[in-house]
Amino acid sequence: MPAITGNAQLNQHNQHKKFSPMFKWWIGILMVLFAIGGYFIIERLVVGLTTTNLSSFTPWGAWIAFYIFFVGLSAGSFLLSTMIFVFGMEQYERVGKMALFTAIVCMIIALTFVLMDLGKPERAMNAMIYWNVTSILAWEIHFYVVYIALLVTELYIAMREDLVRLRPVNDLKGKIARMLTFKNSKINDKTKKRDNKWMKILGTIGIPLAILGVHGGTGAIFAVVSAKESWNSGVFPIIFVVSAMVSGTALLLAIYVIKNKAMKKPIDTQMVVSLAKMMAAFLFVDLLLQFYDLLVGWYSLSETSLQSLGTMMGSAYSWSYWGVQMGLGVVVPIFLVFFKKTSHNINALLIAAISVVIGIIGVRFNIVVPSQIIPIMEGFPASNYFPTIREWLVSVGIVAMGLLIFTIGDRLLPLEENDQLEEVEG
Repeated sequence: MPAITGNAQLNQHNQHKKFSPMFKWWIGILMVLFAIGGYFIIERLVVGLTTTNLSSFTPWGAWIAFYIFFVGLSAGSFLLSTMIFVFGMEQYERVGKMALFTAIVCMIIALTFVLMDLGKPERAMNAMIYWNVTSILAWEIHFYVVYIALLVTELYIAMREDLVRLRPVNDLKGKIARMLTFKNSKINDKTKKRDNKWMKILGTIGIPLAILGVHGGTGAIFAVVSAKESWNSGVFPIIFVVSAMVSGTALLLAIYVIKNKAMKKPIDTQMVVSLAKMMAAFLFVDLLLQFYDLLVGWYSLSETSLQSLGTMMGSAYSWSYWGVQMGLGVVVPIFLVFFKKTSHNINALLIAAISVVIGIIGVRFNIVVPSQIIPIMEGFPASNYFPTIREWLVSVGIVAMGLLIFTIGDRLLPLEENDQLEEVEG
């Protein structure tokens, strides 16, 4: 197997050996945030849920909102990758492997949030060991395990050619490539066809798994709670899946632009504009589904439904709906994507994508919190929930952990096309 040419090897070595001041600052900030959050994570594990504002009336709070948010980011990122690897939409190929890796990292973050929310985290594996087949949550745990295994396998196959090309490189990235590939690994027409075939097979399997099992199933956890009328809807799982496509597309667009700007690489403007329009299209579908869900709740004239809507739209919690969900999550991105002067401006589309991601966080909080404020039964006291500073710091620590994993993985794994790597013939 011939080695990469001397210049390409030197360039590759220098590219990954040097750390810019910006990169060092980024890692330093994440380490500090993770250390601060880690202290409060340990405190929560030792002391229990007394560090939170959770109660018998509001058992789910910020951590569950972040959990369904990151599961949605994962499912959305994965489904975007299937457009490339299953349906052959090569115009998005630049973000294909990044989409798979993002999906893995988001699932790690999501499950960490669930672990924090469990009253007895040490019993987390009980749903796997003692499988109650009538429990949607138990089914979800099994779906998550299969889904993560599929993501890891698909990412490996997607990276295999680049890993083989990196084997001769004498740096950390090359060492990792040698660890992840066999010594006699080859790249030829036969192996390329084999890899493409498996990518299509795994991606095809993953589509129903992500839609029905992972994020649709997460929505079903809420939809089957008949005591909460605002959750108890057949359209709820579908809303979860569509909003996952919105947030996943927005996240990948933002990651691609920010990363290329930070590394001073050229940006594929045509791809960014196309992703922004796709994001807006998913957003319109999501808005339509939410409109009908809210319309049914209002038209029923059920006291509980009306109280839930009033809590979300006209109480002390309404800033989340009008300001975050509708303002940042809808008005700002739609204006920036379709206004003539900003529709092809990279910075404007980046702001639109970030606004959508923040808006979907608002959506998740508006799903989880307002519905629990309303008393379940007449005579029960109304609840009042807002995350404690400890809950916020735990959340910051978990997100910082995920960003560290993503940053290190992006640095050490071939998640992008690299023109400096020449093909190695077997």
